[in-house]
Amino acid sequence: MPAVPGVRLVQKVSSTRAFAKVAPHVIPALDRAVHRLTRGKVLLSAQMLPGLILRARGARSGLPRITPLACMPEKSGDWILIGSNFGRPGHPAWTSNLLKHPDAEVNWKGDDIPVRARLLEGEERAEAWGAALAFWPPYATYQARVERQIRVFRLTRR
Repeated sequence: MPAVPGVRLVQKVSSTRAFAKVAPHVIPALDRAVHRLTRGKVLLSAQMLPGLILRARGARSGLPRITPLACMPEKSGDWILIGSNFGRPGHPAWTSNLLKHPDAEVNWKGDDIPVRARLLEGEERAEAWGAALAFWPPYATYQARVERQIRVFRLTRR
């Protein structure tokens, strides 16, 4: 994780239950607005964590869904996505969308890139989860708060 001023404070705040209640409603809306206003060049939340815009089809509706997400870029050019839902019960909808429709698109730093999502399991998930905890320690708090196993995806370019 890059040294960003105030990162420890943000990590502490993002681990609270109050944040988990408010953030899912506020952060994506702000991200979508800023992303649209800057024509895909800026994601507000990416000032703290790398982020992308996921464009996937809805699992039930099949309609396009646009979701701003924090991500963990890999040296290979892939991205790891963590379905933490800020430590709230239930998997976030975007994870169900990717399970049903793994071919999607991301907007990464203003570029639209077709991707294929794959749910990580077993040793591969454990390795990615360990890297995610080193990258953003609040994920451990989110996992401790819920009974479900947080879904971890790898997005690869197609």
